[in-house]
Amino acid sequence: MGSRRDFIRKTAIASTGAALSPKLSLGLDHFAGEKLRLGFIGVGLRGTNHLHNAISRSDVEVTAICDIDPKRIDIALKMLDDSGRKKPKTYGKNEKDYLNLLEDKNVDAVLIATPWLWHTRMAVDGMKAGKYSAVEVSASQTIEECWDLVNTHEQTGTHFMFLENVCFRRDIMAVLNMVRQDVFGELLHFRCGYQHDLRGVKFNDGKEAYGRGVEFGEKGISESKWRTKHSIYRNGDTYPTHGVGPIAVMCDINRGNRFLSMTSQATKAVGLHRYIVNVGGINHPNAKIKFRQGDIITSIIETANNETIIVTHDTNSPRPYSLGFRVQGANGLWEVDGNRIYIEGKSESYDEWDNATEWLKKYDHPLWQKFGEEATGAGHGGMDYFVMKAFVESAINNIAPPIDVYDAAAWSAITPLSEASIENNGEPQEFPDFTRGQWVKRKPYDWMKSEYV
Repeated sequence: MGSRRDFIRKTAIASTGAALSPKLSLGLDHFAGEKLRLGFIGVGLRGTNHLHNAISRSDVEVTAICDIDPKRIDIALKMLDDSGRKKPKTYGKNEKDYLNLLEDKNVDAVLIATPWLWHTRMAVDGMKAGKYSAVEVSASQTIEECWDLVNTHEQTGTHFMFLENVCFRRDIMAVLNMVRQDVFGELLHFRCGYQHDLRGVKFNDGKEAYGRGVEFGEKGISESKWRTKHSIYRNGDTYPTHGVGPIAVMCDINRGNRFLSMTSQATKAVGLHRYIVNVGGINHPNAKIKFRQGDIITSIIETANNETIIVTHDTNSPRPYSLGFRVQGANGLWEVDGNRIYIEGKSESYDEWDNATEWLKKYDHPLWQKFGEEATGAGHGGMDYFVMKAFVESAINNIAPPIDVYDAAAWSAITPLSEASIENNGEPQEFPDFTRGQWVKRKPYDWMKSEYV
């Protein structure tokens, strides 16, 4: 097994043109007896969710885990022990110990689920070490980091997968099936976003007295240790890919289409301060904090094929969860809120919505029809099963994943571009062409074949 992997790495595609057009398939047969020797960098709540799905697979051997919190290491080791798995090597003596994991010859691929500011540097180090690297969302925080991912992939020939799980959501894949079958006609307009009340996530000290508390940073737990600071110091869409990722797949971004420009606006920032006052009181020290991030960030993207995409970030105010999807073409449209659809000439009334349930059943994606039962219990309604399956099978065969480094760069670039646009009174910002012109001839990934993924 080791010699074959060494051969693959030595013959990895390094040129820009070849790296942009590798074989796109996840249906290749595994090599006889082959298992992916997987290392985890970050085993917090999200990392252990991935760990759960990895150890449910017979083609994965977890050989290393890394986390600077010894409690999380213990939790991960117990999960592995309870599942009857061998004890992996552990790393975590300091923030740079992950580099030692990357030198481990018993690790073929790494899954990175750490705080955002570590994503790019760890993925870059992973690719340089020859490890098939997967990273949680978002991939990058600056345009420079986006280019770092792309350049490292092209220079090393090492593959990278962006773990955007919403691309595998059942209703999203059914709508993608409808798009591919031209149900909506020529595509015109999309809406999406991340609309999720995260006040209890951003302020979470684990105490019952104030519900989830009003502390963060060193006094916080889980994501409140690091995520809240982004709302203090940054004014932009800091979490765009759950919404824009599925839309980008539908309109073939980086594969015959691309993002051209974007303009963004932000409302005032009142939600997090109001939450602190209501939960902790006006005299709590955190009530004095001035938050930069507007409660609602609205961005409008223009594509090369002249579609428009409205992306909304709304996490600091009370509201039910929604990613706000809308897919609209010349023949009609689908909206996730209200579970509704209208197709001209096919809907029951010429001016009333149809319930989308039967449409989604009719166009249920072949992957969900084939693997839906296996996906039960995998997390996030089953879509975590598919994102793990795509990663593992791509890595075992050392082929390009369905969501690659160019997708990660283009989708993640929304964050710094939104900050720049807001800072400059909504001035349009141009997207870099991370494919260096190759988007014109790159072919769309064929999500519709059931043998893929």
